[in-house]
Amino acid sequence: MAIPEHLRVDFPNDAPELNDDAIKEEICEIGRRVYQRGYAAANDGNISVRVGENMVLCSPTMICKGFMTPEDICGVDLDGNQIYGQRKRTSEILLHLSIMKNRPDVKACVHCHPPHATAFSVAGEPVPQGVLPEVEVFLGETPFAPYETPGGQEFADTVLPFLKGTNHIILKNHGTISFGPSLEEAYWKTEVLDAYCRILMLAKQLGPIDYLAERHTRELLELKQKLGFDDPRFHYPDADLVGNTAFRGVYDGDAEGLYSPKAFNPPPKFGPIGKPAGKKAGDLPPTPPLKDDPYVTAIAEKVLELMAKNGGGKSGAKKAGAKKSGGKKQ
Repeated sequence: MAIPEHLRVDFPNDAPELNDDAIKEEICEIGRRVYQRGYAAANDGNISVRVGENMVLCSPTMICKGFMTPEDICGVDLDGNQIYGQRKRTSEILLHLSIMKNRPDVKACVHCHPPHATAFSVAGEPVPQGVLPEVEVFLGETPFAPYETPGGQEFADTVLPFLKGTNHIILKNHGTISFGPSLEEAYWKTEVLDAYCRILMLAKQLGPIDYLAERHTRELLELKQKLGFDDPRFHYPDADLVGNTAFRGVYDGDAEGLYSPKAFNPPPKFGPIGKPAGKKAGDLPPTPPLKDDPYVTAIAEKVLELMAKNGGGKSGAKKAGAKKSGGKKQ
């Protein structure tokens, strides 16, 4: 496909890192997945992979992510200057670079507009934590970055306060950004997040959501640690076991206006992660006495009725007991 003249640039570069066809093809493959899943309409979204100390391959601007070819991929330095490619680099690359510069472990980023997660961002509805095991292990808490006009450094800096605690962020009234040590893993975060938001929206139509018990939440955090996934709660023994910072902020009166929870019931307060509750974590509520169970009462009444018809009842039971003991008092 011919490159429109206003999008054409000329940045030849022989650096082998920028000419890695396998990485370029991987960017195109993730672009196809993003487009096919409905996470990026028309020319929405952008993808990046860090390939050197000061080199990043990225998707170009004004192109459908479902139809990119390796020849379309661009290259930039960590300041956002284009150093490679025939198409103009994405206009939102500074967002990716802010993450990479502040998180050296991050090698790839995926930004798009998955509809269910983006719906939460538009409604200002925080994403509850402590509901599904896969989400607890692979995602953790989902922070919201405040809205800023896309493209500039101010927009890119909105995510900085959240980078230590997560590998995915919802951008208020915009979309999502997910990142990680590989492009595949960065994409997974997006897919898991949007699937979870869809489940929450479906569950809400049936009624209030159920949260996991304290014991189960602790077990999932132990599993997460064993699998090598980091979580900010591991580093702060006073951190709340079920994060849900957004809900806490709103209900405690110290939110910054990012959230307005109205769809979901507040999460449970289990207390700090380092201090299990006094009772056994995850205990079920006490079982009510059997005499209060209507089914047990109905069965008991039926048994007594049958005993009475057969000459039994309470007196019959006493006589039977007396015969068995030989008529002697015990």
